[in-house]
Amino acid sequence: MSAIHSLRHHPPPLLNNSKIHCQKSKNDVAFEEKKSVSVDYDSGQHHVSTRLTGVRKADLQKRYRLKVAGDRFQKDLTLSQVVQKILELNAKYDDVEYVLNHWIGRFARKNFPYLIKELTQRGELEHSMLVFSWMKLQKNYCARSDIYNMLIRLHARHNCTDQARGLFFEMQEWRCKPDSETYNALINAHGRTRQWRWAMNIMEYMLREAIPPSRSTYNNLINACGSSGNWREALNICKKMTENGVGPDLVTHNIVLSAYKTGGQYSKALSYFELMKGTNIRPDTTTLNIVIYCFLKLGQYEKAIDIFSSMRKKTSECQPDIVTYTTMIHLYSVSGQIENCKSVFSIMLAEGLKPNIVSYNALVGAFASHGMSEEALSVFNQIKASGFRPDVVSYTSLLNSYGRSKQPEKAKEVFNLMKKAKLKPNVVTFNALIDAYGSNGLLVEAVDILRKMEQDGIQPNIVSISTLLTACGRCGRKVNIDTVLSAAKMRGIKLNTVACNSAIGSYMNVGEYEKAVALYKSMIKMKVALDSVTYTVLISGCCKMSKYDEALEFFADMMDRKISLTKEVYSSVICAYSKQGRVTEAESIFNMMKMAGCCPDIITYTTMLHAYSAAECWEKISALLHEMEESKIQPDTIACSALMRAFNKGGNPAQVLTLADFMKEREIPFNDTVFFEMISACSLLRDWRTINNLLKLMEPSLSITSVGLLNQLLHVTGKSGKIESMMKLFFKIIASGAEINFDTYSIMLKNLLAVGNWRKYIEVLEWMEDAGVHPSLGMYHDILSYAQKGGGAEYAVIIQGKIVDVFGKFHRVGRKC
Repeated sequence: MSAIHSLRHHPPPLLNNSKIHCQKSKNDVAFEEKKSVSVDYDSGQHHVSTRLTGVRKADLQKRYRLKVAGDRFQKDLTLSQVVQKILELNAKYDDVEYVLNHWIGRFARKNFPYLIKELTQRGELEHSMLVFSWMKLQKNYCARSDIYNMLIRLHARHNCTDQARGLFFEMQEWRCKPDSETYNALINAHGRTRQWRWAMNIMEYMLREAIPPSRSTYNNLINACGSSGNWREALNICKKMTENGVGPDLVTHNIVLSAYKTGGQYSKALSYFELMKGTNIRPDTTTLNIVIYCFLKLGQYEKAIDIFSSMRKKTSECQPDIVTYTTMIHLYSVSGQIENCKSVFSIMLAEGLKPNIVSYNALVGAFASHGMSEEALSVFNQIKASGFRPDVVSYTSLLNSYGRSKQPEKAKEVFNLMKKAKLKPNVVTFNALIDAYGSNGLLVEAVDILRKMEQDGIQPNIVSISTLLTACGRCGRKVNIDTVLSAAKMRGIKLNTVACNSAIGSYMNVGEYEKAVALYKSMIKMKVALDSVTYTVLISGCCKMSKYDEALEFFADMMDRKISLTKEVYSSVICAYSKQGRVTEAESIFNMMKMAGCCPDIITYTTMLHAYSAAECWEKISALLHEMEESKIQPDTIACSALMRAFNKGGNPAQVLTLADFMKEREIPFNDTVFFEMISACSLLRDWRTINNLLKLMEPSLSITSVGLLNQLLHVTGKSGKIESMMKLFFKIIASGAEINFDTYSIMLKNLLAVGNWRKYIEVLEWMEDAGVHPSLGMYHDILSYAQKGGGAEYAVIIQGKIVDVFGKFHRVGRKC
């Protein structure tokens, strides 16, 4: 008893010092993180690494030091060295076990959590689980919730929800009680895989265990619902969060905004952002990125650009990041501002931001959408040069660029290169290839791609069917439209609005009006939503087929359903009314279009010009022209020809020549119709000098000039009395190889007869016979009448003799007379 008493009151000094002073201080230093920095000046890169020493041999108890003493295979490694050796292995259990069993630090239990922490931070799932399995077999292992929490979070990063749940149940079997961090990690794991119902159940289990949820718990749960597109449930949880006294923070607001974005509720997201402004929480870059995306989806490009500009200011607290620039590239691509896409990408590089694969893909996609295949290929090569590996999106975008630029064979080459790169094409890739062939009229090849798609185990979707239907319409294949629809039905693909619109448009393009209407009626019966595209295709198709009454019936139905009208619908309805001579109704629709805030384009104005011209409303034509000038809409060739026709009909031929001067100033190209109206105006004004100038202007293109315009030129030249000029023009027409017809000879004969040149008249008749164009009976009558009445008896005998000598038809003609 005295010995025990003495030992209690007088412990050995060495043991006392090692336990209290020396060992504790060494452990504190052992787990301090030490950062090391390495700089590569050649490449301009730097690398920062964190090193941990951990409990080493000198810090172990004496019995462990003695156990490994003299064993040359036992290594006194630091924690960072052990982690590095493990990561260099091929994740085979025996190899990992060998490294760990020869590590002296395994005898210190305090090394285990830091070892797992280092591995999980690197994101190495397989290595971490092998180390954890080895750890559980050690005698000094003690189950800890922080180790399980780290492993559950690691499984969440890899979307392994089943394994994360397994760890959750395992830790309870080891009598390790889950804490709030455990539940947060588990909810986050299910949120990443969009299993929001599981996340809700875990939250309820957490409450039953009397563990109070933190703000992070609510944020993870809101994110689980929002990432699944269930924005209503996410909003309800946000309200409960406030009711339970846990106020939302910036992360909460961003998650709610993201939930609205994922659920396609862009207007609601912007409204929520306005409410957020009223709080003391300032938005960050993530917030503004979501807002820019919502403006993009709503087509409010100017507002999105304003936010982007405000972020780029030096005084802004929210500087744009890689996501911001990528979104802006997509915005400018959708709005057709391809030059701005390149500018934004250049600004991103100038700001020192390194593009990721998503940024490169956005730029490739921008070029692809505009058919700029060379530029898309250049960016695709930049992806490789930057050290990235092109993914499925990269190849699909490049493939699409060749399809849009009418190079289907090169699109197929990209498809084959994608397979060589061991990347599996998805349904979007196949659809892009189908469109590449179908949009270029190669329907057979497009169908073959569809079959190849099914052979590769990828089922066609509604986009595949819509693409084929559109291709059928372009190729004018009536039978194939029905075949594609039957194929969709056999595969259980239900037609949506886009597919039905494609089929209706294809039927209209090939003149199958009844089938188009039948499909339209089936849409109503099957409760497939009708939109503005449906009616636009129907109404414009009816107008092309001259079915104006039917077009107006569809228009009335569209108005009854309160579907927003498009420019194409307005123009088609105005055309339908004008073709029926109902100018008042056409004018009413035109005014309705302007009142609705839909600015008329050049096609609409041209349609109204035709309507006013047919009704001879000359004053309204002048007013319409003035309105076009105020709206800064420059008339095109078709509009100018319609105006010229109206001026000629209205008795204002001088305006035609004025308009021609205007076209020259604005470099508006002339066509045959414009020349025809100009020649007619010159004829009315008897302006032969201008006609001669027009002849010189048109002389290089006589071979491609229409026969109607050539006949008009001959008529006006002959009418002016310049027979020699008329004959010279005729010889030039013959020399150019231009087409001439019976009317051409008829015009020349009438002008020759008008000046009494009967010799040339008979010669032209001979040319007609030589050209295989048989003169009419009236032509013979005209020359005989001239011989009998105007030429005198002496010339009559000579003319009759000429006809008999040249053609031998005088007696037959005389008998018929």
